[in-house]
Parts: sequence; C-alpha cells; structure tokens
Amino acid sequence: MGSKNKGRTMIEVGADGVAVITIINPPVNSLSLDVLQSLKESYEEALRRDDVKAIVLTGANGKFSGGFDITAFGGIQAGNVEQPKPGYISVEILSDTLEAARKPSVAAIDSLALGGGLEISMVCHARISTPTAQLGLPELQLGLIPGFGGTQRLPRLVGLTKSLEMMLRSKPVKGEEAHGLGLVDAVVSSDELINTARRWALDILARRKPWVASLYKTDKIEALGEAREILNFAREQVRKQAPNLKHPLVCIDVIEEGIVAGPKAGLWKEAEAFQGLLKSDTCKSLIHIFFALRGTSKVPGITDRGLVPKEVKKVAVVGGGLMGSGIATALILSNYTVILKEVNEKFLEAGISRVKANLQSRVKKGKMTQEKFEKTISLLKGVLDYERFRDVDMVIEAAIEDVSLKQQIFADLEKYCPPHCILASNTSTIDLNLIGEKTKSQDRIVGAHFFSPAHIMPLLEIVRTKQTSPRIIVDLLDVGKKIKKTPIIVGNCTGFAVNRMFFPYTQAGLFLVEHGSDVYQIDQVITKFGMPVGPFRLADLVGFGVAIATGMQLVENFPERTYKSMLIPIMQEDNRAGETTGKGFYLYDNKRKANPDPELNKYIEKSRSISGVAVDPKFVKLSEEEIVEMIFFPVVNEACRVLAEGIAVKAADLDIAAVMGMGFPPYRGGIMFWADSLGSKYIYSRLDKWSKMYGEFFKPCAFLAERAANGTPLSAPMELAKSRL
Repeated sequence: MGSKNKGRTMIEVGADGVAVITIINPPVNSLSLDVLQSLKESYEEALRRDDVKAIVLTGANGKFSGGFDITAFGGIQAGNVEQPKPGYISVEILSDTLEAARKPSVAAIDSLALGGGLEISMVCHARISTPTAQLGLPELQLGLIPGFGGTQRLPRLVGLTKSLEMMLRSKPVKGEEAHGLGLVDAVVSSDELINTARRWALDILARRKPWVASLYKTDKIEALGEAREILNFAREQVRKQAPNLKHPLVCIDVIEEGIVAGPKAGLWKEAEAFQGLLKSDTCKSLIHIFFALRGTSKVPGITDRGLVPKEVKKVAVVGGGLMGSGIATALILSNYTVILKEVNEKFLEAGISRVKANLQSRVKKGKMTQEKFEKTISLLKGVLDYERFRDVDMVIEAAIEDVSLKQQIFADLEKYCPPHCILASNTSTIDLNLIGEKTKSQDRIVGAHFFSPAHIMPLLEIVRTKQTSPRIIVDLLDVGKKIKKTPIIVGNCTGFAVNRMFFPYTQAGLFLVEHGSDVYQIDQVITKFGMPVGPFRLADLVGFGVAIATGMQLVENFPERTYKSMLIPIMQEDNRAGETTGKGFYLYDNKRKANPDPELNKYIEKSRSISGVAVDPKFVKLSEEEIVEMIFFPVVNEACRVLAEGIAVKAADLDIAAVMGMGFPPYRGGIMFWADSLGSKYIYSRLDKWSKMYGEFFKPCAFLAERAANGTPLSAPMELAKSRL
C-alpha cells in the first residue's frame, strides 16, 4: 500500500467479517493523492474478498482525518504535481467505488473529520463519532469549495441552512451537535468507537439499521422554491460581507445545481468549479497565508537550537491603561497569575475595571460563564509598588511612549525582579537599546509588542536586540502560543516591522489630500480594496495624540523619507483628536457612527498653505487603481527596507504582520505577496516616476531597485536573489 514515508491505508479483517480500513498519514491523517489511491485499492480488496461482509473506515492514532493534504495544492498550482482529472476522486473513487459498494461501510470518527475527511465519512452509509470530535468543511478559508462531494452531501444530511453556515463560515460542529443535526448516527466514547462501528456495519447488512447513500437523501432538502429563497438570501449576505470574493458565490451555485439538476450533476459541477478555483489568485493567496502562519515561529539560530521553554507562571504588567489592561486580560484568560502595577489608587482602580469590562463583554456574548469570570478575575492582583515583583517570571511594561519614563521603569525592574525574569516592553516605536540603556540586563530585554485591543488582536511582535538571549525569545514564543497569539520575531529598530512598514500608509493619504484628493474617497477606495478602515478613519480610531507621538518617532529617525504634513496637529489644536472627542476627520454620533464633516476643508486648506502645496487637478481625478498604488507602494517600499536590513527574517513574516497587525486582506496574500503579483519592475517604475515628480517620500529603496533590475520577486530569499545576481 505504498512506501513507509508516503500516506497509505491499511486493511485488517476480523473474525466477525468486518474489514477495518485505517488511514495512516501522520500527524492528522491528511488525504494525499497516495492515501486516496490506497483507499481505493483497500476498498476494492474488501469488496473482492469473500471473508469481508462489511467495512469500517477510521484513522490511525485516534484521529479520523484533517482533510486533503494542503501541501499538494501548492504543487498542483506550480505545475509540479499532476492534477487528477475532474471527478476522478469525487465521482470515480468516492461515489462510484465507496458509496455504491455492495457491502455497507461505517465511518468511525475520533478527534477530527475536517474538509476531505468529513467528505469521505459522508460517503459511508453511517457515521459514529466521539462527543468532542470536530466535524467541518473549512475549505472556503483557502479560497476553495469542498471538492469531494461535500457541497452535495452535507445539505442532504443536515439541511440547507445549517450546511450553508458550516461551509460559508467554515464553522465546525462537535460530535454531540452533529448527532442532533443528523450528520452522525451515534455518539460513543473513544474506547467504544471501533466496536460500535463494527456492530453498526453488520446491522446495516442485516437490515436492522438503514442502508443510506447520503447523496440520494431528500428528506432534509426544502422544496425548490424555498431552497432558492434560502440560497438567494445567502448570496445577498456574501455580497454584503465579502464583496471581493467569488468562491463563496461559486459554492452556493454548486449547491443549487445539485438541488435543481440532481446530485450527480452537482458532483460534476463541484469537480469542475474546484479545479477552476484552485488556480485562482484568491486561493493561491490564502494557501500562502496558511503556510506563512505556520512558519512565523521558525527562526534560524533561535528555534533550531533545541532549547526547551522554561515555564512562566507569574507575569507582572506595568501600566493599566488601554494596552496594559488588554495584555493583563489576555494573560488571565490563559490562566496566568498577573500582577498589575499602577502609580496611584485611582489609575489602578481604572485599570482593574478595564480588565473586568473586557471579561464582562465575554459573559454578555455567552463566551464565558459568571463562575468562570469570577475564577479568571481572581488571577489578577493590583499593586502600587514593586515589592510583589520579587517572584515573577516575566514583566511586560506598558507605560506611555516616553523614553525617560521607560528607562526608569527598567532600572527599577532590574532591582526588584529575579535574575531569570524576562523583561519585556510593549513599546510600539521606541528602540529597545535606548529603553534598556541604564541597565546591565540587556540579554533579557525583549519587545513584546501587542496590538490594540491586546486581548483580541491576534498578532504579537517579539522584538530582539543584538543582545537578547535566544532562551528569552524561546520562552516568550511559548507564552505567545499559550495566550493564542501569532508571534513574529523581528529585529530592533524604530517602529519594528508593522508600524515601520505602515507609517507611509497615513502619510501617503495626507500627501494625496494636500495635493487635491478627497479624504472620504480615499478611505472608501481603500476599504473597497479590502482594508478594515482607510488611513483617515484609522487615524481617528487610534487618536491624534498617539498618531502624532508615533509619527514624531518616525520623522526623527527617517527624516529624508517622511511626508511632513501639519494637518493632524492643526486639527488637534482645535480640540479634534479623533473618535474619542467625537470629531477628527469624521464626525461621530453617540453610537460612534462616522459621518463626513463639511468643515474639514478649512483645516486642509490651512495645512496646504503651511506645506506650500497647491491643488493639482490630476489628484482630484485619480482613479481607484492610482489611489491604491499611491497609498500602498510606499508601504511596499518600506517593507523592502525592513527585509533588506534583516529586521524581518522572511517576506512571509511581513505578509502575516500586514494581515494580522493592520488588517491587510488575507485573500490578497499579504503585502509582499500582493506586491509580487504586480511585479517588482512595475512597482519600481511607478515609485521612481513619482519620486522625480513629488520628492523623496516615493524614492524606491536600493533593495527594490535591485530586485526590479534583475526581475527577482521581492519575496525571494536573500541567498536566492544573490545567486541570481
């Protein structure tokens, strides 16, 4: 059944006449082409053998199957792996061999049956599951649709509405719920699973249990008119929520085909649509993000040394403001004991209240019980001095962005904390060497930069200096994983990766506005591109105080390439500081709804006169494409500098930083992946032209110029680019 290294299946026939076919492809028994071919052969053997009466299908090591092997998609997309002909798997193997078999089969599901794993189980004539097994079809997260018959069988087993939710939202269900829905026929413990499935298969053979081909079930499918209404409502929702995505609509069309023209026609349409989507830019982008996410915690010279993370039990957070309270929330939610320090009772009380409010919002949404709330908040203790820091394993400083204040805090931490304690700063822009200048503990100083709100945003930038010990980074990576963050490890510089890479985002917006573009049109175009908010709505959200403080750090460090506009300071002088004050670039009503402000023009005219800029008619009429390019190409340019300076280990880390730190649309693959889809030569030529017309802000960096000259992708590894030179 294939070599030891390849995925395979194994067949064992018991004295009861039941053949147990086991999928073996660690770690999650993914369905590679080898496994599927072997599955077909095992089934054919079971059908040929006279000593086999019925079949049980299961997965090795307590896992049914995590779905199709995603690494194979990359090979098919690159043309390195031959793609099976349409319908070979879903029709020839699954429908015509497994489902149409003369002997009944039962799927025994433990742990997980996701994607192709669930689809294969739905081909069996019954399914037995453990109560906590996860069953779902998450293919849409990869820009695809279920390709092994899932679009046809799931609606016939659980009904149209629930199947649409499971597919369009990639929402799995647990075994217990699956039983209630009719997706599985019984729920038993892991110990009982195989024996129950064996008995069930023999009962089907003896007609004591129904012999059901899921593909031809009709009792859960609504009448055609009602089904069309449900599908049309789903289409409307998709167009509203994901206007740039085609594959959810394709999924709905394929489901409809099966209802209108019959399930076999649906299977063929699914097979054809799947092959088309596999070659789409959206699918390539989302598969890139899938692998990039899994690669962020692999850092040469750090994570390949075999260092075992030391257990962090108690964490102190200095500062109970918005960031500090968010960080404390994230930590106690993952069962860490937390000490929260503030400078006085009033601030401390406010900090603890913020943490309580964060947890209460979970209680309101039904994500946490009151009992769990009490238990979680009991892990938090407030203090006004450093005495309780003597036994902490890690400190995260989250004070305001003031260099001398942070230096004083770190000098105090060195005095009070034990020698093994990790000393982390949540600074978003200040150089860590400067923060730790007055200490002798540079080897344990590290950046732990969370994004606001810290208990919700998934990214954690781990910033290392030249002195930071690899052990400290490994320990912090472990904490990041435990508090469910995606860590990226970056080098030390002003702004680190995310803020440094995206500082031109708002500056490019200010440049366009001073030259005649409309604030609200820019925001509209950028959100249409896929960003959660445009640069001006973002400035309002962050608040002008933070925007100016961060901007000053970057202007001081990169004076030659910042666009200096006085628009935000002028507005702040007039008591406009963003959403918190009810007005910034937008006016906010009491429900925090943003509305355009007709008074904005007077501030823009004033800032134009200070900058000495006149309205250029070209900028009044910019196309959507030009707005996107003028906002994002300076970001790509800065990302290239971040790579060239070794601040980021690889381009894929910057893609994750852009998606998780700034909300760059994942279906575009991240900032560098998107840039490569346009080509380094094109981006260079546009920036070069603009820099000659409008100055240094747009000047392409040496890294970009070099890649463009050689036609090398921006994301190609450094060595590869050099070898091409």
